[in-house]
Amino acid sequence: MDKKLLLQEDGTTQKVKEIAVMQNPRDLKMVLGSLSWNILTLLSQKPMYPLEIARQLGMHEQKVYYHIRKLEKSGARTVEREEKKKGATAKYYRTVSSAFCIELPGGYKPMQRPSLLAASQQIHDFFEDFINQDGAFDGKIVVGSPTPHGPFKTSARDGHYAAHLAFFLGQFVKMPEDFAIKLDVDVKAEKEEKNNLILVGGPGTNLLTQELNEHLPVRFNMQSSAQGYLFGGLVSQKTGLVYTSDVAGLIANIPNPWDNTKRVIVFAGNKAVGTKACVLALTNFWQKTLQKYKNRGDFSVVIQGFDLDGDGKVDSIEVPE
Repeated sequence: MDKKLLLQEDGTTQKVKEIAVMQNPRDLKMVLGSLSWNILTLLSQKPMYPLEIARQLGMHEQKVYYHIRKLEKSGARTVEREEKKKGATAKYYRTVSSAFCIELPGGYKPMQRPSLLAASQQIHDFFEDFINQDGAFDGKIVVGSPTPHGPFKTSARDGHYAAHLAFFLGQFVKMPEDFAIKLDVDVKAEKEEKNNLILVGGPGTNLLTQELNEHLPVRFNMQSSAQGYLFGGLVSQKTGLVYTSDVAGLIANIPNPWDNTKRVIVFAGNKAVGTKACVLALTNFWQKTLQKYKNRGDFSVVIQGFDLDGDGKVDSIEVPE
């Protein structure tokens, strides 16, 4: 059953819910009976087990099982969890979506302005902790300072990639009241680490990425030497593989180590072009990038950028792990 987004707008606020599209008339018939529809309505409110449903509707439990099986065949319900109750296993069911529809071919019209419809529910979930109750961005986007700073004494050349990311976020997040873009040196000076943070830039240019490195599931290999720091690419803690290409990078969504009630999202490459590949991976190729993302779980992927049209600029990506 395909999933799409149902958009509701009242002129000031946009709201969206996931909607399951039924493409077979037989499936639609299975959920339109009055009892099936009543059960489906209950399951859309909270997960319930058959005996609980039967008590709620004042009907025999076996009749509930009959309609539960019909809803299974139509693909409209799923098992949320199982619990032991009086020596038996009770299955809690829920609907696969909060709305159902049929869709006829054609009829789409272009949107006059960006909206929540432009991004999937998966994208919305990925940034969920960065959206407050009013739908505005809740956090800071941190880029490296353009002046020489940190142990690498580097001048960041990847901060402008945050603008491309911000355009993407603007499709489904309102503008915050406070200025959201910060330099790494200002965040450290103003003690703003205890925020939801989006870090743009690798540890060579972004001091917060550098301090976060030990918490990353794929870490940047930084070694001290007589000449300063040696930078040896990305090392996966899971596979042991090393990624040294300039166009390789990391996207991660993990708890904020300075405040574990907050989150940190990292877009960091071995070089500036690797950071660009990471930003493009989410903004232009999010289906491929977030294929294994689980809602509200820790997440990391290695990104490899490619120049497919040969113009010297990254325009495509792969996800090696």
